Amino acid sequence: MGILYITATPIGNLKDISLRALEILKGVDLILCEDTRMTKRLLERYNIKTPTLSYHQHSKLNKVKYIISILKKGKSLALVSDSGTPGISDPGEKLISEATKQLSAVKIIPIPGPSAVATAASISGFPMDKFLFLGFPPTKRKRKKFFEEVLRSKYPVIFYESPHRIIKTLKELDLEAKIYLSASRLLHSRRWQAGNLVPKIVVCRELTKKFETIYRGEIEAVIEKIEKDKIKGEFVVIVEGKT
Repeated sequence: MGILYITATPIGNLKDISLRALEILKGVDLILCEDTRMTKRLLERYNIKTPTLSYHQHSKLNKVKYIISILKKGKSLALVSDSGTPGISDPGEKLISEATKQLSAVKIIPIPGPSAVATAASISGFPMDKFLFLGFPPTKRKRKKFFEEVLRSKYPVIFYESPHRIIKTLKELDLEAKIYLSASRLLHSRRWQAGNLVPKIVVCRELTKKFETIYRGEIEAVIEKIEKDKIKGEFVVIVEGKT
């Protein structure tokens, strides 16, 4: 039976890859890539000649069956995402699930490394002994419910957002925060302390890259800062837990 290595790759800076990950990528029979063009940059940097195969969120069932058949033949595969650790808010989780269901003897081995969630959490300044990770917000339905869940959490909440939606998302979050504050003011008018209910956020852009930027403050103030900059790259948002 084959081996499937879940291999973390850099989230930006190509130097942030472990020696073990490089060893695995050089030694496996095939590398499964979310986007072969993205992975090619990393492989060329370290002169890795291992063949690659595209596997992403739009891959059909036949592709999964083909990968399973390769593992049945005893081949070793490395699964990588475009950046960071596979299986966390990315299509790798589906392949891992199918491999465990269909191949009871398959070895699935994690090769740890960079993660945007852990990287952002480490510099947030919020208590991070417990936190909630919610992936990407819904793009259409259930967005209001998503932001309500964020604002009601006792613990800091981390989620991802794209450059195309970051301003829209933060404005919706700000609106829901104001609605929540108004409701709390009415409910607790005698002991109202606005300062304890206005959430602070940390927004991380282009983590580990040349133009890495960390924005901190109340939501409205952070929106103003981001709008003044060039909006590019992936974003990680951390919302302070409800106090």
